[in-house]
Order: sequence, then structure tokens, then C-alpha cells
Amino acid sequence: MSPHDIDEAVNDLRSLGDFIRWAASALLRSEVFFGHGTDNGWDEALALCLHPLRLEHQDLEAARGQRLTRSERREIAELVARRINERLPLAYLTNKIWFAGLEFYVDERVLVPRSPIAELIENGFQPWLGERIPARVLDLCTGSGCIAIALAHAFPGASVDAADISTDALDVAAINVGDHGLDEQVSLVESDVFSGLQGEVYDLIVSNPPYVDAGDIDSMPEEFRHEPMLGLAAGDDGLDIVRRILREAPEHLSEDGLLIVEVGNSEAHVQTAWPEVPFLWLEFTHGGQGVFLIEAADLRAFHDRF
Repeated sequence: MSPHDIDEAVNDLRSLGDFIRWAASALLRSEVFFGHGTDNGWDEALALCLHPLRLEHQDLEAARGQRLTRSERREIAELVARRINERLPLAYLTNKIWFAGLEFYVDERVLVPRSPIAELIENGFQPWLGERIPARVLDLCTGSGCIAIALAHAFPGASVDAADISTDALDVAAINVGDHGLDEQVSLVESDVFSGLQGEVYDLIVSNPPYVDAGDIDSMPEEFRHEPMLGLAAGDDGLDIVRRILREAPEHLSEDGLLIVEVGNSEAHVQTAWPEVPFLWLEFTHGGQGVFLIEAADLRAFHDRF
């Protein structure tokens, strides 16, 4: 988007509704990639236009026809231009994302939360947990801390550890833990997979580790290249970290514990590598794939395969 395009919008448009329509059209013409908080141009335009005005979605109907000041018009236009020209994910421009019904702070130190694991958390991991209520829970490769914090909300009596190798990510997670008032329930741990968790045992381990294979890294849209590669790339088949999790998890699971891991498009690599292992591949009502569940007993029974 050129400076001329920005000036034209600032000079010719007047209302919030004008800018939402203009932004949606501009985003679609530019063929940006949607997938870091929205999946379409209209929702993305809405978020980009509301954010500079400090408005929420529930304010839209009252504000849609209201005239904007010149400075407000320029702020919106310049934000839309950054989204298009720099291919920055929406969440990095607004520093805001929703996950499992909760709001989180994010920046370029962490991946933008988008895991289908949110649906599992909201459903209390039923029917797989049954009557069990986990007392100790681990979010491995926590990033922004969104999964750990959502787990703490789902299991208010549980002690939750949130582990990551990245101190930058843990700094962001600390912001979110503080914002949600969970400092007493959620503990942040610097750990390369399980290296910093010696002797710790959990009833439930949930992980969204790096799992993008080399082919997908080479072909991914530009928006993904603003995210920390440490949280994405995991070798030729995307399983470098997953292999370590499967090998080491049995030492950290209680007798009837559960391990849930997201592997995304690397699901096919998992099935090829370990066809005999009884992974349960989970289905999602709201979209998503590539998440498996395995019980502690099965992990131990097939430990020599990993």
C-alpha cells in the first residue's frame, strides 16, 4: 500500500464503517495470509479498525456510523498499511489474541496462539479424563503461556507448570500469568523439553511443540516468518522435539496420566514413524487436526520404539 493510498483514505473516508469496508477490500486485494487470529478479510479489517479507537466488537453497532477525527483516520490507515506492506500478523500489530475464551498479550517473541487444543481445554478433556481431576498439569513448550493459563482456569485446583526453552517466551508468559492473576497457580520453568523438570510427575501433559517440517518451512506464507523459528521448525520431518517428548514423557507421567501433543501437518510423519503405537487422533468441532492423545501405560509399553 502506497503513501498515496493512505492519504486518499484519510482524505476521502469519514466513518468507522467506511474504514472497515476500505480495509477489508485492501486486505483482499493484497492477498495477505489470514490465520493468526482471523480467517477472512472482514474480521481482520474489523480488528484493525477497532484497535486504534480502543473499541471492542460490542461497540461496533453504536460506533459504525460515527465520524472519525483526522488523526484517528490516519492511525487506522497506517495500521492497515503495515499489515499489508510488512505482512505482520494481526496479533503482533494489536498485541492481543483470544484463546479458549481468554484474552492474551502477544508480540514477536512468541508464536501467535491458534491451537485446536483450546477446544479440548474448554471441554475439560472429556471423555478421556472421565472422573479424574488432575492435580498436577504441565504445558510443555508454553510460548505465550496461553495453554497453561487456560488449563489453570479449567482446573482451578491444579498446580500448573509452564515450561519453555526460550527465556523471551517465558517473559511474555509472565506478563500473561500476571494479567490473569495466576502467579500462585502457574509456575514458569526454563526447560529444554524435560531437562529442567527432573523428578516432576504430572497427571496431564499438554504440548504444542515445534513440529513444522522442512518442506512446510520453505513454503509457508510470509506472515509466519515474523514468528520465532525456534517455535516452528523441527527438522526434516517435523518430529525432532516430538521424539524427545515421547522418549522422556513416561518418567514424568503418573500411572494413569495422559499425554496430548499437537503435531499439525506432521501427523503423517508420526503415523509413518510409529504405525504400531496406539495414538488416538482427536477430532475437533471447530476445526483443526494433528493432535494425538496417548495414555501413560501405552507410552511405557512402546517406549523402546521411540
